[in-house]
Amino acid sequence: MNLSLSFPLAMLWFAAPDSAGTAQRLILLHPVDLAIIVIYFAMVLGIGFYLKRYTKSGEGFFLAGREMTAWVAGLSFISANLGALELMGWAAASYQYGILAAHWYWIGAIPAILFLGLVMMPFYYISKTHSVPGYLQLRYGESARGLAAVMFSFMTVLMAGIDMYAMALVMKVVLGWNMHFSIWVSALTVAVYVALGGLFSAIFNEVLQFFLIWFGALLIPILGLMETGGWSGLVARIHQNFPQGDYTHLWRTMGSFADNPMGIHWTGIVFGLGWVISVGYWTTDFLVVQRVIASKDLRAAKLAPIIGSYFKMAVPFIVILPGLLALAVLPFHLVPANAVGPGQHGYNEVLPLMLARYCGPGLLGLGITALIAGFMSGMAGNVSAFATVWTYDLYRPFMRKGASDSHYVTVGRTCTILGMLVSIGTAYLAMQFRSIMDYVQALFSIFIAPLFGTVLLGMLWKRVTPAAGFWGLLAGSASSITMFLMVKFNHSMLAYIALSSQAKDMAENMYRALWSWLICVIVTVAVTAFTEPKPVEQLTGLVYGCTELPSEGHLPLWKRPIFWAGVSLVLFLVLQWIFW
Repeated sequence: MNLSLSFPLAMLWFAAPDSAGTAQRLILLHPVDLAIIVIYFAMVLGIGFYLKRYTKSGEGFFLAGREMTAWVAGLSFISANLGALELMGWAAASYQYGILAAHWYWIGAIPAILFLGLVMMPFYYISKTHSVPGYLQLRYGESARGLAAVMFSFMTVLMAGIDMYAMALVMKVVLGWNMHFSIWVSALTVAVYVALGGLFSAIFNEVLQFFLIWFGALLIPILGLMETGGWSGLVARIHQNFPQGDYTHLWRTMGSFADNPMGIHWTGIVFGLGWVISVGYWTTDFLVVQRVIASKDLRAAKLAPIIGSYFKMAVPFIVILPGLLALAVLPFHLVPANAVGPGQHGYNEVLPLMLARYCGPGLLGLGITALIAGFMSGMAGNVSAFATVWTYDLYRPFMRKGASDSHYVTVGRTCTILGMLVSIGTAYLAMQFRSIMDYVQALFSIFIAPLFGTVLLGMLWKRVTPAAGFWGLLAGSASSITMFLMVKFNHSMLAYIALSSQAKDMAENMYRALWSWLICVIVTVAVTAFTEPKPVEQLTGLVYGCTELPSEGHLPLWKRPIFWAGVSLVLFLVLQWIFW
Protein backbone atom coordinates (compact mmCIF):
# COMPACT_ATOMS: atom_id res chain seq x y z
CA MET A 1 0.00 0.00 0.00
CA ASN A 2 1.64 3.24 -1.16
CA LEU A 3 -0.11 6.04 0.70
CA SER A 4 2.04 8.70 -0.91
CA LEU A 5 0.14 8.27 -4.19
CA SER A 6 -2.98 9.70 -2.58
CA PHE A 7 -1.56 13.21 -2.27
CA PRO A 8 0.30 15.63 -4.56
CA LEU A 9 3.76 14.90 -3.17
CA ALA A 10 5.38 16.20 -6.33
CA MET A 11 4.48 19.71 -5.15
CA LEU A 12 7.05 19.34 -2.36
CA TRP A 13 9.91 19.87 -4.81
CA PHE A 14 8.77 23.41 -5.61
CA ALA A 15 8.05 24.87 -2.18
CA ALA A 16 11.01 27.20 -2.02
CA PRO A 17 10.43 30.19 0.24
CA ASP A 18 10.59 33.65 -1.25
CA SER A 19 12.24 36.73 0.22
CA ALA A 20 9.07 37.71 2.07
CA GLY A 21 9.11 34.58 4.20
CA THR A 22 6.29 32.85 2.35
CA ALA A 23 6.25 29.68 0.30
CA GLN A 24 4.16 28.17 -2.44
CA ARG A 25 1.08 26.60 -0.92
CA LEU A 26 1.33 22.82 -0.68
CA ILE A 27 -2.20 22.03 0.46
CA LEU A 28 -5.51 23.90 0.37
CA LEU A 29 -7.51 23.91 3.58
CA HIS A 30 -11.02 22.56 3.19
CA PRO A 31 -13.95 24.02 5.15
CA VAL A 32 -13.82 21.15 7.66
CA ASP A 33 -10.12 21.85 8.32
CA LEU A 34 -10.78 25.55 8.84
CA ALA A 35 -13.67 24.74 11.17
CA ILE A 36 -11.47 22.53 13.37
CA ILE A 37 -8.80 25.22 13.66
CA VAL A 38 -11.32 28.02 14.38
CA ILE A 39 -13.07 25.92 17.04
CA TYR A 40 -9.76 25.29 18.76
CA PHE A 41 -8.88 29.01 18.92
CA ALA A 42 -12.37 29.77 20.27
CA MET A 43 -12.03 27.08 22.95
CA VAL A 44 -8.70 28.28 24.33
CA LEU A 45 -9.89 31.89 24.47
CA GLY A 46 -13.16 30.79 26.07
CA ILE A 47 -11.28 28.90 28.78
CA GLY A 48 -9.23 32.01 29.53
CA PHE A 49 -12.33 34.23 29.90
CA TYR A 50 -14.14 31.63 32.04
CA LEU A 51 -11.24 31.05 34.45
CA LYS A 52 -10.56 34.77 34.95
CA ARG A 53 -13.06 34.72 37.85
CA TYR A 54 -10.86 32.23 39.74
CA THR A 55 -7.61 34.20 39.43
CA LYS A 56 -8.23 37.33 41.48
CA SER A 57 -5.55 36.45 44.08
CA GLY A 58 -1.81 35.87 43.60
CA GLU A 59 -2.20 32.23 44.71
CA GLY A 60 -4.91 31.71 42.09
CA PHE A 61 -3.15 33.51 39.24
CA PHE A 62 0.40 32.21 39.77
CA LEU A 63 -0.20 28.75 41.33
CA ALA A 64 -3.77 27.84 40.24
CA GLY A 65 -4.86 27.95 43.89
CA ARG A 66 -2.80 24.79 44.62
CA GLU A 67 -5.89 22.71 43.82
CA MET A 68 -4.70 20.40 41.03
CA THR A 69 -5.06 16.62 41.35
CA ALA A 70 -2.08 14.38 40.60
CA TRP A 71 -3.50 13.43 37.18
CA VAL A 72 -4.27 17.00 36.09
CA ALA A 73 -0.90 18.26 37.33
CA GLY A 74 0.88 15.27 35.72
CA LEU A 75 -0.73 15.80 32.31
CA SER A 76 -0.04 19.54 32.47
CA PHE A 77 3.55 18.77 33.56
CA ILE A 78 4.16 16.78 30.36
CA SER A 79 2.04 18.98 28.10
CA ALA A 80 3.97 22.10 29.13
CA ASN A 81 7.05 20.32 27.78
CA LEU A 82 5.26 19.02 24.68
CA GLY A 83 5.59 22.15 22.59
CA ALA A 84 7.61 22.97 19.51
CA LEU A 85 10.71 21.61 21.22
CA GLU A 86 9.10 18.18 21.05
CA LEU A 87 6.95 18.22 17.93
CA MET A 88 9.19 20.14 15.54
CA GLY A 89 12.59 20.06 17.20
CA TRP A 90 12.86 16.34 17.84
CA ALA A 91 11.31 15.37 14.53
CA ALA A 92 14.10 17.43 12.95
CA ALA A 93 16.69 15.95 15.29
CA SER A 94 15.60 12.37 14.57
CA TYR A 95 16.04 13.04 10.83
CA GLN A 96 19.47 14.50 11.60
CA TYR A 97 20.61 11.94 14.20
CA GLY A 98 18.27 8.95 13.88
CA ILE A 99 16.92 7.09 16.91
CA LEU A 100 19.68 8.63 19.05
CA ALA A 101 17.21 11.52 19.49
CA ALA A 102 15.12 9.18 21.68
CA HIS A 103 17.79 9.48 24.37
CA TRP A 104 16.23 12.83 25.26
CA TYR A 105 12.99 11.02 26.15
CA TRP A 106 14.41 8.05 28.00
CA ILE A 107 17.77 8.49 29.72
CA GLY A 108 17.36 12.23 29.22
CA ALA A 109 14.00 12.37 31.02
CA ILE A 110 12.76 9.35 32.98
CA PRO A 111 15.41 9.09 35.76
CA ALA A 112 15.30 12.88 36.19
CA ILE A 113 11.49 13.01 36.41
CA LEU A 114 11.47 10.25 39.04
CA PHE A 115 14.23 12.08 40.95
CA LEU A 116 12.09 15.24 40.94
CA GLY A 117 9.03 13.41 42.27
CA LEU A 118 10.75 11.41 45.01
CA VAL A 119 13.68 13.59 46.13
CA MET A 120 13.22 17.27 45.26
CA MET A 121 9.48 17.88 45.14
CA PRO A 122 8.97 17.54 48.92
CA PHE A 123 11.19 20.59 49.48
CA TYR A 124 9.64 22.69 46.74
CA TYR A 125 6.18 21.91 48.08
CA ILE A 126 6.87 22.15 51.83
CA SER A 127 8.68 25.49 51.46
CA LYS A 128 5.56 26.92 49.71
CA THR A 129 7.75 28.71 47.20
CA HIS A 130 6.24 30.30 44.09
CA SER A 131 9.27 29.47 41.95
CA VAL A 132 12.70 27.85 41.80
CA PRO A 133 14.42 31.26 42.25
CA GLY A 134 12.10 31.66 45.24
CA TYR A 135 13.59 28.49 46.73
CA LEU A 136 17.09 29.90 46.16
CA GLN A 137 16.10 33.03 48.07
CA LEU A 138 15.03 30.92 51.06
CA ARG A 139 18.17 28.77 50.87
CA TYR A 140 20.85 31.28 49.82
CA GLY A 141 19.42 34.80 49.95
CA GLU A 142 18.42 37.60 47.60
CA SER A 143 21.61 37.69 45.49
CA ALA A 144 21.28 34.07 44.33
CA ARG A 145 17.55 34.52 43.76
CA GLY A 146 18.09 37.67 41.68
CA LEU A 147 20.76 36.07 39.50
CA ALA A 148 18.69 32.94 38.90
CA ALA A 149 15.56 34.99 38.17
CA VAL A 150 17.34 37.11 35.55
CA MET A 151 18.79 33.99 33.90
CA PHE A 152 15.45 32.20 33.92
CA SER A 153 13.59 35.23 32.54
CA PHE A 154 15.97 35.36 29.59
CA MET A 155 15.59 31.63 28.96
CA THR A 156 11.78 31.65 29.01
CA VAL A 157 11.41 34.40 26.43
CA LEU A 158 14.05 32.76 24.25
CA MET A 159 12.23 29.41 24.50
CA ALA A 160 8.83 30.98 23.76
CA GLY A 161 10.36 32.38 20.59
CA ILE A 162 11.14 28.83 19.44
CA ASP A 163 7.46 27.90 19.57
CA MET A 164 6.47 30.98 17.59
CA TYR A 165 9.11 30.32 14.94
CA ALA A 166 8.15 26.66 14.65
CA MET A 167 4.45 27.42 14.30
CA ALA A 168 5.16 30.01 11.61
CA LEU A 169 7.35 27.48 9.80
CA VAL A 170 4.48 24.95 9.70
CA MET A 171 2.11 27.54 8.25
CA LYS A 172 4.70 28.59 5.68
CA VAL A 173 5.58 25.08 4.49
CA VAL A 174 2.12 23.51 4.58
CA LEU A 175 -0.19 26.42 3.81
CA GLY A 176 1.99 29.10 2.26
CA TRP A 177 1.13 31.64 4.98
CA ASN A 178 3.41 34.56 5.77
CA MET A 179 5.68 33.75 8.72
CA HIS A 180 5.32 37.16 10.36
CA PHE A 181 1.52 36.96 10.32
CA SER A 182 1.56 33.48 11.89
CA ILE A 183 3.94 34.59 14.65
CA TRP A 184 1.72 37.51 15.69
CA VAL A 185 -1.57 35.57 15.61
CA SER A 186 -0.25 32.77 17.83
CA ALA A 187 1.51 35.18 20.20
CA LEU A 188 -1.52 37.38 20.78
CA THR A 189 -3.86 34.41 21.34
CA VAL A 190 -1.62 32.90 24.02
CA ALA A 191 -0.99 36.28 25.64
CA VAL A 192 -4.75 36.88 25.99
CA TYR A 193 -5.72 33.56 27.59
CA VAL A 194 -2.74 33.42 29.97
CA ALA A 195 -3.14 37.08 30.98
CA LEU A 196 -6.81 36.42 31.75
CA GLY A 197 -6.62 33.10 33.56
CA GLY A 198 -3.00 32.86 34.70
CA LEU A 199 -1.70 29.39 35.56
CA PHE A 200 -5.30 28.12 35.88
CA SER A 201 -5.87 28.90 32.21
CA ALA A 202 -2.46 27.59 31.15
CA ILE A 203 -2.95 24.26 32.96
CA PHE A 204 -6.48 23.59 31.70
CA ASN A 205 -5.51 24.48 28.16
CA GLU A 206 -2.43 22.26 28.45
CA VAL A 207 -4.60 19.27 29.43
CA LEU A 208 -6.83 19.98 26.41
CA GLN A 209 -3.76 20.40 24.23
CA PHE A 210 -2.27 17.14 25.51
CA PHE A 211 -5.14 15.11 24.02
CA LEU A 212 -5.27 17.19 20.84
CA ILE A 213 -1.54 16.68 20.29
CA TRP A 214 -1.82 12.92 20.70
CA PHE A 215 -4.90 12.50 18.52
CA GLY A 216 -3.49 14.72 15.78
CA ALA A 217 0.15 13.67 15.90
CA LEU A 218 -0.62 9.93 15.87
CA LEU A 219 -1.71 10.20 12.24
CA ILE A 220 1.81 10.40 10.81
CA PRO A 221 3.42 7.40 12.60
CA ILE A 222 0.40 5.15 12.04
CA LEU A 223 0.06 5.93 8.33
CA GLY A 224 3.83 5.98 7.89
CA LEU A 225 4.35 2.54 9.41
CA MET A 226 1.55 1.22 7.20
CA GLU A 227 3.40 2.54 4.16
CA THR A 228 6.82 1.17 5.15
CA GLY A 229 5.58 -2.22 6.34
CA GLY A 230 6.14 -1.79 10.09
CA TRP A 231 9.35 -1.27 12.05
CA SER A 232 11.40 -3.83 10.12
CA GLY A 233 10.40 -2.31 6.79
CA LEU A 234 11.21 1.18 8.12
CA VAL A 235 14.69 0.05 9.20
CA ALA A 236 15.33 -1.60 5.83
CA ARG A 237 14.39 1.55 3.91
CA ILE A 238 16.59 3.77 6.08
CA HIS A 239 19.57 1.46 5.56
CA GLN A 240 18.91 1.52 1.81
CA ASN A 241 18.70 5.36 1.67
CA PHE A 242 21.58 6.02 4.08
CA PRO A 243 23.98 3.05 3.90
CA GLN A 244 26.86 4.98 5.49
CA GLY A 245 25.22 5.64 8.86
CA ASP A 246 23.41 3.68 11.59
CA TYR A 247 20.21 5.56 12.41
CA THR A 248 18.27 2.79 14.15
CA HIS A 249 20.29 1.70 17.21
CA LEU A 250 20.21 3.47 20.55
CA TRP A 251 23.47 2.46 22.28
CA ARG A 252 25.58 0.03 20.25
CA THR A 253 27.12 2.75 18.04
CA MET A 254 28.22 5.00 20.89
CA GLY A 255 31.58 3.43 21.71
CA SER A 256 33.24 5.95 19.38
CA PHE A 257 32.54 9.53 18.27
CA ALA A 258 32.85 8.48 14.62
CA ASP A 259 30.41 5.57 14.66
CA ASN A 260 27.10 7.45 15.04
CA PRO A 261 25.38 10.36 13.24
CA MET A 262 25.49 12.58 16.35
CA GLY A 263 29.28 12.37 16.64
CA ILE A 264 29.08 11.76 20.38
CA HIS A 265 30.47 9.25 22.90
CA TRP A 266 28.31 7.43 25.44
CA THR A 267 29.93 9.44 28.25
CA GLY A 268 28.44 12.62 26.81
CA ILE A 269 24.96 11.07 26.78
CA VAL A 270 25.17 9.47 30.24
CA PHE A 271 26.87 12.31 32.14
CA GLY A 272 26.22 15.43 30.05
CA LEU A 273 22.62 14.61 29.12
CA GLY A 274 21.48 11.93 31.59
CA TRP A 275 22.88 13.66 34.67
CA VAL A 276 23.45 17.39 34.14
CA ILE A 277 21.04 18.65 31.46
CA SER A 278 18.27 16.14 32.12
CA VAL A 279 18.12 16.29 35.90
CA GLY A 280 18.84 20.01 35.75
CA TYR A 281 15.97 20.70 33.36
CA TRP A 282 13.32 18.55 35.02
CA THR A 283 14.14 19.67 38.57
CA THR A 284 15.02 23.37 38.20
CA ASP A 285 13.20 24.64 35.08
CA PHE A 286 10.26 26.42 36.64
CA LEU A 287 8.25 26.03 33.45
CA VAL A 288 7.56 22.39 34.37
CA VAL A 289 8.08 22.51 38.16
CA GLN A 290 5.40 25.20 38.48
CA ARG A 291 2.74 22.76 37.28
CA VAL A 292 3.59 20.25 40.01
CA ILE A 293 3.78 22.86 42.76
CA ALA A 294 0.12 23.62 41.93
CA SER A 295 -0.89 20.13 43.24
CA LYS A 296 -3.45 19.93 46.05
CA ASP A 297 -1.18 18.09 48.54
CA LEU A 298 2.33 16.65 48.88
CA ARG A 299 1.38 13.13 47.77
CA ALA A 300 -0.23 14.53 44.60
CA ALA A 301 2.86 16.67 44.01
CA LYS A 302 5.09 13.59 44.21
CA LEU A 303 2.79 11.46 42.06
CA ALA A 304 2.27 14.06 39.31
CA PRO A 305 5.75 13.79 37.71
CA ILE A 306 5.73 10.01 38.16
CA ILE A 307 2.43 9.82 36.24
CA GLY A 308 3.99 12.10 33.64
CA SER A 309 6.96 9.74 33.23
CA TYR A 310 4.74 7.04 31.68
CA PHE A 311 3.44 9.43 29.03
CA LYS A 312 6.94 10.79 28.44
CA MET A 313 8.21 7.31 27.58
CA ALA A 314 5.54 7.04 24.88
CA VAL A 315 6.12 10.46 23.29
CA PRO A 316 8.89 9.22 20.90
CA PHE A 317 6.16 7.39 18.99
CA ILE A 318 4.71 10.74 17.85
CA VAL A 319 7.86 12.88 17.60
CA ILE A 320 10.82 10.58 16.83
CA LEU A 321 9.06 8.26 14.38
CA PRO A 322 8.13 11.08 11.93
CA GLY A 323 11.83 11.92 11.54
CA LEU A 324 12.75 8.27 11.02
CA LEU A 325 9.91 7.91 8.51
CA ALA A 326 11.23 10.93 6.63
CA LEU A 327 14.62 9.20 6.33
CA ALA A 328 12.82 6.22 4.84
CA VAL A 329 10.20 7.71 2.49
CA LEU A 330 11.14 11.23 1.38
CA PRO A 331 12.60 11.15 -2.14
CA PHE A 332 15.04 13.98 -1.38
CA HIS A 333 17.50 14.84 1.40
CA LEU A 334 16.96 17.69 3.83
CA VAL A 335 19.71 20.17 4.74
CA PRO A 336 20.64 22.21 7.84
CA ALA A 337 18.12 24.96 8.49
CA ASN A 338 20.74 27.71 8.14
CA ALA A 339 21.86 26.38 4.73
CA VAL A 340 18.54 26.06 2.87
CA GLY A 341 18.77 27.09 -0.78
CA PRO A 342 16.15 27.46 -3.53
CA GLY A 343 14.08 24.30 -3.90
CA GLN A 344 15.46 22.78 -0.68
CA HIS A 345 13.96 22.03 2.72
CA GLY A 346 15.64 22.22 6.13
CA TYR A 347 15.69 19.75 9.01
CA ASN A 348 13.07 21.79 10.90
CA GLU A 349 10.53 21.18 8.11
CA VAL A 350 10.37 17.40 8.62
CA LEU A 351 7.06 17.39 10.49
CA PRO A 352 5.12 19.72 8.17
CA LEU A 353 6.46 17.83 5.15
CA MET A 354 5.22 14.55 6.61
CA LEU A 355 1.91 16.17 7.49
CA ALA A 356 1.56 17.29 3.87
CA ARG A 357 2.38 13.75 2.71
CA TYR A 358 -0.22 11.86 4.71
CA CYS A 359 -3.12 14.14 5.66
CA GLY A 360 -6.19 14.89 3.57
CA PRO A 361 -9.35 16.92 4.36
CA GLY A 362 -10.33 16.68 8.03
CA LEU A 363 -7.14 14.86 8.95
CA LEU A 364 -5.15 17.91 7.85
CA GLY A 365 -7.19 20.19 10.09
CA LEU A 366 -6.72 17.81 13.03
CA GLY A 367 -3.00 17.51 12.39
CA ILE A 368 -2.46 21.26 12.07
CA THR A 369 -4.57 21.85 15.19
CA ALA A 370 -2.35 19.38 17.06
CA LEU A 371 0.73 21.32 16.00
CA ILE A 372 -0.87 24.65 16.94
CA ALA A 373 -1.81 23.16 20.32
CA GLY A 374 1.77 22.08 20.88
CA PHE A 375 3.18 25.47 19.96
CA MET A 376 0.65 27.29 22.14
CA SER A 377 1.33 24.90 25.01
CA GLY A 378 5.03 25.73 24.85
CA MET A 379 4.41 29.46 24.56
CA ALA A 380 1.87 29.48 27.40
CA GLY A 381 4.16 27.52 29.68
CA ASN A 382 7.04 29.88 29.13
CA VAL A 383 5.12 33.14 29.44
CA SER A 384 3.24 32.02 32.57
CA ALA A 385 6.54 30.98 34.19
CA PHE A 386 8.13 34.27 33.07
CA ALA A 387 5.29 36.28 34.61
CA THR A 388 5.62 34.44 37.93
CA VAL A 389 9.40 34.75 38.18
CA TRP A 390 9.46 38.39 37.08
CA THR A 391 6.69 39.39 39.52
CA TYR A 392 7.73 37.42 42.61
CA ASP A 393 11.50 37.18 42.18
CA LEU A 394 12.44 40.48 40.54
CA TYR A 395 9.66 43.07 40.78
CA ARG A 396 8.46 42.40 44.36
CA PRO A 397 11.85 42.03 46.14
CA PHE A 398 13.87 44.57 44.16
CA MET A 399 11.40 47.17 42.85
CA ARG A 400 8.28 47.37 45.04
CA LYS A 401 8.04 45.52 48.32
CA GLY A 402 4.86 45.39 50.37
CA ALA A 403 2.32 46.15 47.62
CA SER A 404 -1.15 44.60 47.67
CA ASP A 405 -1.84 41.13 46.31
CA SER A 406 -4.09 42.58 43.60
CA HIS A 407 -1.25 44.84 42.49
CA TYR A 408 1.04 41.83 41.93
CA VAL A 409 -1.69 40.07 39.95
CA THR A 410 -1.96 43.15 37.71
CA VAL A 411 1.82 43.17 37.28
CA GLY A 412 1.71 39.46 36.41
CA ARG A 413 -0.90 40.05 33.71
CA THR A 414 1.09 42.96 32.30
CA CYS A 415 4.29 40.89 32.30
CA THR A 416 2.50 38.18 30.36
CA ILE A 417 1.82 40.61 27.51
CA LEU A 418 5.29 42.17 27.64
CA GLY A 419 6.99 38.77 27.83
CA MET A 420 5.12 37.63 24.75
CA LEU A 421 6.13 40.76 22.82
CA VAL A 422 9.80 40.22 23.69
CA SER A 423 9.46 36.56 22.66
CA ILE A 424 8.33 37.65 19.21
CA GLY A 425 11.74 39.23 18.73
CA THR A 426 13.55 36.12 19.93
CA ALA A 427 11.63 33.96 17.44
CA TYR A 428 13.93 35.24 14.72
CA LEU A 429 17.06 34.11 16.60
CA ALA A 430 16.02 30.47 16.11
CA MET A 431 16.51 30.89 12.37
CA GLN A 432 20.27 31.28 12.83
CA PHE A 433 20.87 27.69 14.04
CA ARG A 434 21.24 24.44 12.10
CA SER A 435 18.12 23.08 13.81
CA ILE A 436 15.77 23.98 16.63
CA MET A 437 17.41 21.43 18.93
CA ASP A 438 20.89 22.91 18.51
CA TYR A 439 19.40 26.20 19.70
CA VAL A 440 17.55 24.65 22.64
CA GLN A 441 20.45 22.56 23.94
CA ALA A 442 22.70 25.62 23.78
CA LEU A 443 20.23 27.47 26.02
CA PHE A 444 20.00 24.57 28.47
CA SER A 445 23.76 24.25 28.84
CA ILE A 446 24.00 27.97 29.64
CA PHE A 447 21.01 28.43 31.96
CA ILE A 448 20.03 25.01 33.33
CA ALA A 449 23.29 23.12 34.01
CA PRO A 450 24.82 25.56 36.52
CA LEU A 451 21.46 26.22 38.20
CA PHE A 452 21.10 22.49 38.81
CA GLY A 453 24.44 22.37 40.64
CA THR A 454 23.40 25.25 42.89
CA VAL A 455 19.96 23.83 43.74
CA LEU A 456 21.22 20.27 44.27
CA LEU A 457 24.02 21.23 46.64
CA GLY A 458 21.73 23.55 48.57
CA MET A 459 19.07 20.89 48.98
CA LEU A 460 21.37 18.01 49.98
CA TRP A 461 24.22 19.73 51.91
CA LYS A 462 23.40 21.96 54.87
CA ARG A 463 26.98 23.33 55.06
CA VAL A 464 26.69 25.27 51.74
CA THR A 465 26.75 29.01 52.39
CA PRO A 466 24.77 31.86 50.78
CA ALA A 467 27.93 33.37 49.25
CA ALA A 468 28.92 29.99 47.80
CA GLY A 469 25.51 29.56 46.16
CA PHE A 470 25.77 32.92 44.38
CA TRP A 471 29.39 32.65 43.24
CA GLY A 472 29.03 29.02 42.15
CA LEU A 473 25.99 29.86 40.01
CA LEU A 474 27.72 32.89 38.50
CA ALA A 475 30.93 30.95 37.73
CA GLY A 476 29.07 28.05 36.15
CA SER A 477 26.94 30.31 33.93
CA ALA A 478 29.87 32.50 32.91
CA SER A 479 31.98 29.46 31.99
CA SER A 480 29.20 28.03 29.83
CA ILE A 481 28.73 31.32 27.99
CA THR A 482 32.50 31.58 27.49
CA MET A 483 32.73 28.06 26.01
CA PHE A 484 29.75 28.76 23.73
CA LEU A 485 31.39 31.93 22.38
CA MET A 486 34.75 30.16 21.96
CA VAL A 487 33.17 27.60 19.63
CA LYS A 488 31.00 30.23 17.93
CA PHE A 489 34.01 32.29 16.88
CA ASN A 490 36.53 29.44 16.49
CA HIS A 491 34.88 26.13 15.61
CA SER A 492 38.11 24.20 16.15
CA MET A 493 37.65 24.77 19.90
CA LEU A 494 34.83 22.19 19.79
CA ALA A 495 37.44 19.41 19.78
CA TYR A 496 38.78 20.58 23.16
CA ILE A 497 35.39 21.02 24.83
CA ALA A 498 33.90 17.75 23.49
CA LEU A 499 37.18 15.80 23.88
CA SER A 500 37.45 14.69 20.25
CA SER A 501 38.16 16.18 16.84
CA GLN A 502 35.39 13.92 15.49
CA ALA A 503 32.72 15.41 17.80
CA LYS A 504 29.81 17.39 16.37
CA ASP A 505 27.74 20.32 17.61
CA MET A 506 25.32 18.33 19.78
CA ALA A 507 28.24 16.63 21.54
CA GLU A 508 29.67 20.05 22.33
CA ASN A 509 26.37 21.02 24.02
CA MET A 510 26.47 17.92 26.23
CA TYR A 511 30.07 18.32 27.34
CA ARG A 512 29.72 22.09 27.81
CA ALA A 513 26.83 21.41 30.19
CA LEU A 514 28.95 18.88 32.10
CA TRP A 515 31.94 21.25 32.42
CA SER A 516 29.80 24.21 33.52
CA TRP A 517 28.09 22.04 36.15
CA LEU A 518 31.44 20.83 37.45
CA ILE A 519 32.78 24.40 37.60
CA CYS A 520 29.65 25.49 39.50
CA VAL A 521 30.07 22.64 42.01
CA ILE A 522 33.83 23.19 42.47
CA VAL A 523 33.46 26.94 43.03
CA THR A 524 30.53 26.39 45.41
CA VAL A 525 32.48 23.90 47.50
CA ALA A 526 35.58 26.12 47.52
CA VAL A 527 33.72 29.25 48.62
CA THR A 528 31.83 27.23 51.24
CA ALA A 529 35.14 26.32 52.88
CA PHE A 530 35.91 30.00 53.57
CA THR A 531 32.47 31.41 54.44
CA GLU A 532 29.92 31.02 57.23
CA PRO A 533 26.85 28.78 56.72
CA LYS A 534 23.32 29.60 57.81
CA PRO A 535 22.20 28.39 61.24
CA VAL A 536 20.58 24.96 61.05
CA GLU A 537 17.26 26.30 62.39
CA GLN A 538 16.95 28.51 59.27
CA LEU A 539 17.19 25.47 56.98
CA THR A 540 14.08 23.65 58.18
CA GLY A 541 11.93 22.69 55.19
CA LEU A 542 14.77 23.44 52.76
CA VAL A 543 17.52 20.83 53.27
CA TYR A 544 17.69 17.09 53.83
CA GLY A 545 18.71 16.32 57.39
CA CYS A 546 17.02 19.50 58.65
CA THR A 547 13.47 18.63 57.58
CA GLU A 548 11.01 16.02 58.78
CA LEU A 549 9.19 14.58 55.75
CA PRO A 550 5.66 13.14 56.09
CA SER A 551 5.61 9.33 56.31
CA GLU A 552 3.68 7.23 53.77
CA GLY A 553 4.01 4.00 55.74
CA HIS A 554 0.28 3.91 56.47
CA LEU A 555 -0.57 3.64 52.75
CA PRO A 556 -0.82 0.34 50.84
CA LEU A 557 2.22 -0.26 48.64
CA TRP A 558 0.33 0.35 45.41
CA LYS A 559 -0.72 3.83 46.59
CA ARG A 560 2.81 4.99 47.36
CA PRO A 561 4.65 7.17 44.81
CA ILE A 562 7.83 5.10 45.18
CA PHE A 563 6.03 1.96 43.94
CA TRP A 564 4.90 3.57 40.68
CA ALA A 565 8.31 5.16 40.28
CA GLY A 566 9.84 1.67 40.45
CA VAL A 567 7.44 0.37 37.77
CA SER A 568 8.34 3.33 35.55
CA LEU A 569 12.06 2.66 36.00
CA VAL A 570 11.63 -1.00 34.98
CA LEU A 571 9.78 0.01 31.79
CA PHE A 572 12.56 2.49 31.02
CA LEU A 573 15.21 -0.25 31.30
CA VAL A 574 13.18 -2.58 29.07
CA LEU A 575 13.06 0.09 26.33
CA GLN A 576 16.85 0.49 26.48
CA TRP A 577 17.25 -3.26 25.95
CA ILE A 578 14.73 -3.46 23.08
CA PHE A 579 16.36 -0.67 21.05
CA TRP A 580 19.96 -1.27 22.14
